[in-house]
Amino acid sequence: MSREILLLVDALSREKNVDKEVVFESLESALASATKKRFADEADVRVEIDRNTGAYESFRRWEVMDDETFETPDLHIKLEEAQKRNPDIQIGEFIEEPLESIDFGRIGAQAAKQVIFQKIRDAEREQVLADFMDRKEHLVSGTVKRLERGNAIIEFGKIEALLPREQMIAKENLRVGDRVKAHLLRVDRSARGPQVILSRTSPDLLVKLFELEVPEIEEKLLEIVSAARDPGSRAKIAVLSHDPRIDPIGTCVGMRGSRVQGVTNELAGERVDIILWAEDPATYVINALAPAEVSSIVVDEERHSMEVVVEEENLAQAIGRGGQNVRLASELTGWELNIMTVEQSSEKHNEEFSKTRTVFMEKLDVDEEVADILVQEGFNTLEEVAYVPLEEMLEIESFDEATVNELRSRARNALLTAAIASEEKVEHGIEDLLKLEGMDEQIARTLAAKGIATQEQLADLDVDELIELSDMDGERANTLIMAARAPWFA
Repeated sequence: MSREILLLVDALSREKNVDKEVVFESLESALASATKKRFADEADVRVEIDRNTGAYESFRRWEVMDDETFETPDLHIKLEEAQKRNPDIQIGEFIEEPLESIDFGRIGAQAAKQVIFQKIRDAEREQVLADFMDRKEHLVSGTVKRLERGNAIIEFGKIEALLPREQMIAKENLRVGDRVKAHLLRVDRSARGPQVILSRTSPDLLVKLFELEVPEIEEKLLEIVSAARDPGSRAKIAVLSHDPRIDPIGTCVGMRGSRVQGVTNELAGERVDIILWAEDPATYVINALAPAEVSSIVVDEERHSMEVVVEEENLAQAIGRGGQNVRLASELTGWELNIMTVEQSSEKHNEEFSKTRTVFMEKLDVDEEVADILVQEGFNTLEEVAYVPLEEMLEIESFDEATVNELRSRARNALLTAAIASEEKVEHGIEDLLKLEGMDEQIARTLAAKGIATQEQLADLDVDELIELSDMDGERANTLIMAARAPWFA
């Protein structure tokens, strides 16, 4: 019988082109499954086959658990009991008892084969997938084999992949037998057997299709720096040439639009704007908003946003139908874009100018003329007036050195006054909040600094808001809020 097992393992290993260890493990599982049927209750059975002789032994085993996690005596044993048999055993290990091994010829050959073949099929599928992943092919070309609940099963080579409904192009109607190209989104190993998940909506698919159509990309003469899509409708790609002799846009468009048309046809008519990448963010955004013409642009580095000004007649084109053009440009460049007309921009700037001028007049105790000069010279905050390098302020022709020093002194005094007032507010807030059971000084200071200065204000918050303000865990946030709300129920 031992020799029969070795011959079976060798034959199956060669026939299915899988490692012998996989067949041994499959056979052990089949023997264990058949052995379990001898027990009326649940049992954990382990079978061990000697890889050299083919002889096998069977064991029933119990996992060692502590008193709290102990569940069923059929499968588990308490640590105290297990240590009577083996003083060195630890929680998570197993106590085993030898069993009389079942006759290999009597286990039900068909049941054994089913287990073996299933494991071999899993191993084959894993091997095919491993070979595919090793080739690093992220663009998949296959055939729709069947449709299941709106999802499509795509067959390529020996692999079946899933194209979920949400990863399909909305207006596309795939049918069995259709050939499609898709991007390898991920491999889901939590499903039964490795599950390859595909996407036809990913921007990466757009990039891979252009790599197919444009040899210069594969040759590294051109590079697609970024891509953004509204699947099936419109897309944008930003291209860069590494060879000054090559026109990146013309090369991607192709003779009479042949290259870009090939991509469009594959993506259900999706129109693709090809724009020139630029190192300067403002230039890049202007290119990305094409074909709309931009009048001016203001960059806010701190907020990573841009104010884009266009003429009234270009506004609709810049925004696009349903905001599509500006949304794609924003995704492509990574900048938040605010589109406005020249008139809107002027109104906004006048409002901001007036607001900043008022602050300077009040806090620096200066007249309108001095405040206007500061704003016109680009000063927007008291911090800038107080701490910008002295040399920069001395460059203002309207101010002499004495005026500059006085302005800087007043700005610093105003900031100090504001800081003291803020600290007093925090201290006042702490007094009330610290009366709350469970509150500590650090949390109280944090909340008071963010405008939550009383128990009543704390009671008005929900748990998520308090977590966001204080970065505490949910249980503590809930406890503090309920304590603050206690007077409501008194």
